[in-house]
Amino acid sequence: MPTLFLLIASNCFMTIAWYWHLKGGMSKPLIVVILISWAIALFEYCLAVPANRLGYASGWSGGQLKIAQEVITLVVFGVFMVTVLGEPIGWRHLGAFLCLIGAATFMFAGR
Repeated sequence: MPTLFLLIASNCFMTIAWYWHLKGGMSKPLIVVILISWAIALFEYCLAVPANRLGYASGWSGGQLKIAQEVITLVVFGVFMVTVLGEPIGWRHLGAFLCLIGAATFMFAGR
């Protein structure tokens, strides 16, 4: 459970670091956006690295950690896309999510 919590928190920071400037920050100089994004991403790394170490030490494989991270990323980005960027979720987004859920199911099957 700590692994999932840390992965969710790290993905929240990473999504903000990569995409915050698309809404209201487009007028800022690119170098300023890069520096702000790096500062935000530092917190992401401070959460992602322990999440992966804890998960691996708890018996998760590298593949399981990566698939879990991708599913979390899609969910976090979906929420960000709708709430912050004001973009709708379409059938392609849902299809991609279902494919990732399928991948996660295969990775964790029989565990």
